[in-house]
Amino acid sequence: MANTNPIQEKLVNFRVYNDANDLLGVATVDLPELAAMTDTVSGAGIAGEVDSPVLGHFQSMSVTLHWRTIEAAAMSLAEQRAHHLEIRGSEQRYDAGSGLYSTVPVRLVVKGTPKTTSLGSFEPGSTTDTTTELEASYLKLVVGGKELMEIDKYNYIAKFNGSDALQSVRADLGLS
Repeated sequence: MANTNPIQEKLVNFRVYNDANDLLGVATVDLPELAAMTDTVSGAGIAGEVDSPVLGHFQSMSVTLHWRTIEAAAMSLAEQRAHHLEIRGSEQRYDAGSGLYSTVPVRLVVKGTPKTTSLGSFEPGSTTDTTTELEASYLKLVVGGKELMEIDKYNYIAKFNGSDALQSVRADLGLS
């Protein structure tokens, strides 16, 4: 009776790669918030106001890497250019029907440029809490081999579960 009641429980662990180099000093990663760009629509025929999303457009998306100590890799991410990160994780799942655990791979691809680098602080016996914040212009999320989301701001792509909200926009602009 496999998969009778699958429960997605937690992230077992993760690693961050920059251009295929393992960034071992990363302690945690704050993932971006997907907030649609909106504009207020009002006027005749509308009973009030509606904050209407702009099709396939999103506000600024930031990814923040938290480091245990000041690392050479953290300083290399401060270089003013686009960086290609892959954040790979393993999610734990529990099948309540069979009582078995399994894992599913999670991969987030990020292309971003540095916004801020905080060196943190010096305190004896403590981490420095160094941070790197990147502005993400590209995101792709793959869970269990299935592409769930891809946003590419410079190439007019906004896919969710295989449906591209900007396909018609690209065609309207003569891009496809």
